[in-house]
Amino acid sequence: MQNTCNAGVESKGFCFYKSTNGIKRHLAVDTLGYPFFTHCTRANVSDDAGLIEMLTHQINYFQSKPVNIPKITILLDHGYHPEHLRQELQKVYPQIMRKIKFELSTKPWKQDKAAQGKSGFVPAVARWVIERSNAWMERCKILVKNFERTLDNATAKLNLCFVRLMIKRLAISS
Repeated sequence: MQNTCNAGVESKGFCFYKSTNGIKRHLAVDTLGYPFFTHCTRANVSDDAGLIEMLTHQINYFQSKPVNIPKITILLDHGYHPEHLRQELQKVYPQIMRKIKFELSTKPWKQDKAAQGKSGFVPAVARWVIERSNAWMERCKILVKNFERTLDNATAKLNLCFVRLMIKRLAISS
């Protein structure tokens, strides 16, 4: 997300991949698209490092999770490196891989699309959940650009956006 002139120096970073100066928002969502964990980093932080930071900040959740219930599946796109993530997270909490597992999302290949008689954009199975969450987030006007001086404030605004969304959904359903 691009910075404004008000954004603090500590929250600025340049992402060469997207050619933007700003922050990255890392989201872990449930199967409905509601946030499980959120975290903001400088734009120059890699996706792997951002995910490691986010999960490390939430390590108490994983430490308190019983081993006898099913593992949490973390679906990753192909920009992540599961082996590297495993190694780094095990340094922080050695038993974490007994409680979570990483799975790479499917990627529609040209041959698969041709076999199905489809062309152009084809949504990947389960990948649309996080993309929908990103679209919900983009509806919050305050999140269109980064106005915050610190990354903690940026994360707080991200959380407030989702709290607002969930309250609206609760109000509609009742």
